[in-house]
Amino acid sequence: MLERDSELDTELAGMDRAAAAESLHNRSEWRTELFDWLKTLAIAFAVVMVLHFFVFNLSTVEGHSMEPTLLEDEWLFVNKFVYLVGKPKLGDVVILTEPNTSGKEKKFLVKRVVGVPGDRIEIHNQRLYRNGEPADEPYTDTLIEDMSYGPEVISEGHYFVMGDNRHARASLDSRSFRAVPAKLIRGRADYILWPYKEIKAL
Repeated sequence: MLERDSELDTELAGMDRAAAAESLHNRSEWRTELFDWLKTLAIAFAVVMVLHFFVFNLSTVEGHSMEPTLLEDEWLFVNKFVYLVGKPKLGDVVILTEPNTSGKEKKFLVKRVVGVPGDRIEIHNQRLYRNGEPADEPYTDTLIEDMSYGPEVISEGHYFVMGDNRHARASLDSRSFRAVPAKLIRGRADYILWPYKEIKAL
């Protein structure tokens, strides 16, 4: 009887060791899986942050300064990478930091580039003139109702920006703060993404 009890104790001890080993193995697998998930999430977060700061982001239109091209609350796909490898061009719709704002007061504007370095910009007779010639502006729906401006020759590394809305006092732009340095331009708005009925390239 004692011999059978000893065999039973040995068998139970073996089962306990096997169960303990299996539990340890399962715990190790769980930790490995958790680590893999955390590593994947960290990599994904890093990729998203890199894309956000250097490649693209989304921006919401506020106000009416870009009507009729853009309407309030539309979502824009903003291409940041394009100005890491190139420069703004005439007609680009850009997102820029409003001059003379910083920190918590920092504001962003959406405007159109209407003058590049070397251009002579002037506004008179309710029209925009570039290098002495009336600018072709199919994106506007009215003459310029504000006062005359210029002439101003755009210096190197600066860009003259205006809102497409040319009604009186409808847009805060380079007519108020002059041509802006390239460092204030954050990216180019390439697409309207929302609302879905307005999805289109700019």
